[in-house]
Amino acid sequence: MRSCYDSLPDGYHELLTVDLQKNKRLALLINGLALLIAILMVFLGAYLVPLGTAVRDIHPLHLLALFASIVVYMLLHELTHGICMKLYGSGKVRYGFTGLYAFAGSGSYFARGPYIVIALAPVIVLGAVLLALNFVFSAGAAFWFVYIVQITNISGAAGDIYVTAKFLKLPRDILVHDSGVSMTVYAK
Repeated sequence: MRSCYDSLPDGYHELLTVDLQKNKRLALLINGLALLIAILMVFLGAYLVPLGTAVRDIHPLHLLALFASIVVYMLLHELTHGICMKLYGSGKVRYGFTGLYAFAGSGSYFARGPYIVIALAPVIVLGAVLLALNFVFSAGAAFWFVYIVQITNISGAAGDIYVTAKFLKLPRDILVHDSGVSMTVYAK
């Protein structure tokens, strides 16, 4: 089986759709999972580097730099999805922001394995970079600066983790069409 198709091959039918814009219940579930991950990570971070050491070192410019870093991270996250889509053979990749989610989407249909790589690549690649930076900046405000971006990375990937878990339970020969705001799964 190829990793990417420009059009849906014969013999496939729609199996399910994951659309966080339309399915409010699922959106609440994913956002609840993201919040739970963030809370647990804050407790872990506070255990590793007490928050008091970071708070007393904070300058207002640090908060501005943190906000800018999170925006850059979000752009890199979607760019990583897009690069992986291109590497697996997608044509044009579209990027956007819905007001709630940033996204990368394509008109292509991806096999299950490649799509899981596409879904998880940002959290793994950027997570490794941020983890290395946390080892370098392992104390005080510098630790928390990087760690808050890491919290954004992992909790922000709750949707990617959710669809990966869901798609791993489906047949190996599924195809996934990710428009950016929704994913439609097709099966033989």
